[in-house]
Amino acid sequence: MLKITKEKFKDVAVLKLDGKLVIGDEVEQFRKAVSETIKEGDKKIVIDLSNLSYMDSTGLGELVRAYTTVKKANGELKLASLTEKVKDLMFMTKLLTIFENYDTVEEAAGSFE
Repeated sequence: MLKITKEKFKDVAVLKLDGKLVIGDEVEQFRKAVSETIKEGDKKIVIDLSNLSYMDSTGLGELVRAYTTVKKANGELKLASLTEKVKDLMFMTKLLTIFENYDTVEEAAGSFE
């Protein structure tokens, strides 16, 4: 089960993921949340992963897809509050070199110029 909460932090959209980002409804739900955020005109997006308990390879792929979708819409996507599990997974797959990631949502939001 995945719960996605959308908040605004100044002019930055923050999508907080709570639960698991795995193949099935969860990935579809995440994809829809990113699309809606872009449609609403948000170009600065932070994904808060502090409460993400698990992510499989499909979830990882969906993060990459979200990144490219936001880039194509002339936006920026950054990650915040990666758990150790997620950080290790992203380090092993070399995805930490692609994503800008920050310890807190506040740092991530403040990094947009």
